[in-house]
Amino acid sequence: MQNPLLHASIALSCLTVSTACTAWSAEHPASSAQWLGLYPAQAFHTVPADCTSCGILPQAAWYFEHDLLSVALDQNSITAFTAALTAQEDVRQSAQLPVTEKPLPPLIWRGIAERLQAVQLQASPAPAVSDQANSAPANLLDKGRLPDGSVIDLQVVPKIPTNLSYLDQTSWAFYRQRPLALGGQTKEQGEFTIRTIWPMDFKLEQQTSASPLQDGETLQTLVRQSHGGAQSPYHSRILWQRQPASSPWQDKPALGIMLNGAQGDDDEAHGGHFAVLTGRVGEDGDWSQWLVNNFYNLDAYGEKGIIAAITPAENYLFDLNSGQSFYRPSYMLVAILKNAEAAQRYQTAINRVFQHFYRHDIVYHHSAANCAGLNIDTLRTLGWNIPTRGHAGYMQAIAAWFYVAVTQQDLTAARQLYDYLTQESTRLYPAVAFDAIGHDLLNLVAGKLDRPLSAYERDLADQIEALVYVHIPQIPSERAFGQAPVYSFAEYLAQAPAERKDWKIIPTTPRPFPPELRDGASPTVQAPFPVPWTVAAVLTGLIGLLGLGGYLIKTWYQRKRG
Repeated sequence: MQNPLLHASIALSCLTVSTACTAWSAEHPASSAQWLGLYPAQAFHTVPADCTSCGILPQAAWYFEHDLLSVALDQNSITAFTAALTAQEDVRQSAQLPVTEKPLPPLIWRGIAERLQAVQLQASPAPAVSDQANSAPANLLDKGRLPDGSVIDLQVVPKIPTNLSYLDQTSWAFYRQRPLALGGQTKEQGEFTIRTIWPMDFKLEQQTSASPLQDGETLQTLVRQSHGGAQSPYHSRILWQRQPASSPWQDKPALGIMLNGAQGDDDEAHGGHFAVLTGRVGEDGDWSQWLVNNFYNLDAYGEKGIIAAITPAENYLFDLNSGQSFYRPSYMLVAILKNAEAAQRYQTAINRVFQHFYRHDIVYHHSAANCAGLNIDTLRTLGWNIPTRGHAGYMQAIAAWFYVAVTQQDLTAARQLYDYLTQESTRLYPAVAFDAIGHDLLNLVAGKLDRPLSAYERDLADQIEALVYVHIPQIPSERAFGQAPVYSFAEYLAQAPAERKDWKIIPTTPRPFPPELRDGASPTVQAPFPVPWTVAAVLTGLIGLLGLGGYLIKTWYQRKRG
C-alpha cells in the first residue's frame, strides 16, 4: 500500500511609444461597464501584453505573451512598489500613507476586447470539430440575438489541449436558459468569438430585510450543503444588514472573500482555492467586473492555462478555458461598504504584492505562500487581525516525517509533509481562511469581537452596510461535478482514495522563470533542509537514549561477569 499522506501533501492547497499598441487600444476599450473593480473603466485601455510602452513589468509580460491586458492610461497612476523591501514590509510601510489618489493595479488580465450584454443564444451548437493541427475542438455556434433584435454570428475560442473542463452540450443547455454577457472579439468576417460567458442572472439581490444565520447554521454548513452544491441554483442571501436598510447598492464599493470548492476528479485538489475581490456593485446587482486577486503557482503550466493575476470576476469564473466555474462550485461572502477606503487599502496593498510576485521576490509555495496565505498575510499586515486557528501539531508532523522517511525513503517528501502539518491553518487551507474571515466579519458587525480593534478594523466596522453570502454553482461541462473543499488534513485523507493507484490526478508541467529576468532582488529559493530541527532533536534524543541504553547494558553485563 502506498502512502496517502505523502501524496495528499502535494496540493493542499495565486522602448519608445508603440504606434501599433496605441492604435489598437484606442479601437478596443477595456470594458463597456462603468467600473472595473473600484476604478472608473475609462482609466484603463486594453493592450497586448508585449506592448513595450505600457508600463508592464517585463517579468509579468513574459507570462502573458500576446494576451490582452488592461493597463492604466496614465502610467503615473500605477501603484508604486519598493523592490528593496519584502512584499509585506512594502505593504506595512505603504499602509501609513493616505489613500487619496487611488493608485491603479499594475495590470489586469483581461483577455477580451469587447463585451456584449443581454445576448440570447438562438441555436444549439454544432458538434465539436477536431482540429487536426492541435487536436483542439472548434465548437461553433450559429446565432446570438442582441437586445435591439439584431442577430450576430457566434463562435468560441478553441479549447486548449490540456483543458478537461471545456463546454459540452450540457453547458449550452444551461446557457440557453438565460441572458448572457459575452466577452470576446469581433473578427474580420463579422462573427464574434466568445472567450467569457457570464450568466446575467448571477447577480446580487438587494432585499429590504436580512436572512441571518439560524440556529445550527454556520458558514461551514452553507458551504457543505448538498455536498458543496455544485448542482444547486445560484443564489445570494443577506446575512446581516444595517438598520434602517441602506440606500440602493448600485455603485457602492464592495470587498468580497471567495472560496472555490474541491474538484470532482482530481485527488490532489480537494483543498479548493481562495481569492479576495474588490469592486463596485453594477447595474441591477452586477458583479462581473469586480477584480479578483488570484494567486496561482507561476512556475508550472496548469491544465487550464490559469496565470496568477488581478482579473475580472467574469474571467476568473467563466473564461471558457481557465474559468473556475466549469470544474467546481464557489462561495462568496461580500461586504457592501459605505465608502471605498477599506477595500481600496487592501487593493492598493495587493497591487504591490503582485509586482513582487511577478518578479519572483515571492515564490508560490503550497504550504508557506499559497492563494490563502498571500492574501490573508496582506490583510493582517493592514491591521485586520483575523484570528489564527493553529496547526495539526508537532507530534503528528514528526510522526508523519518518520513514516514517510521510512516507508518511502524520501526525505524531501517527508519534509514537505512536515511543513504542511506545521503550517497555521488559515494560511494553508482556503476553506479555513474563508471561514475565519467570514466568522470575524459576522462578529465585527454584531459587536461581538473580544479584542481591541485596530484602525483598519474600526473603519470596516463603520463602513459595512450589509454582508451577503453568494452561492455559485458549477456550470455543467466535460468535467465531473466538484464538491465542498476540505477544512483539515484528516478530511483530505478521508476524501481521497486510500490506495494511490486509485487516485485521479491532473498533471502539470514546469514553467522555469528565465534567469535573464532576475534583476538581483529576486531571491534564489533554497529548498529547506530535509530534516527539520524538531525531528533532528528527536533523532538526537533517540541516539542518546540508545547510547545510554547500550552503556547500561554493557555495564550490567560486565558486573554480572565480574
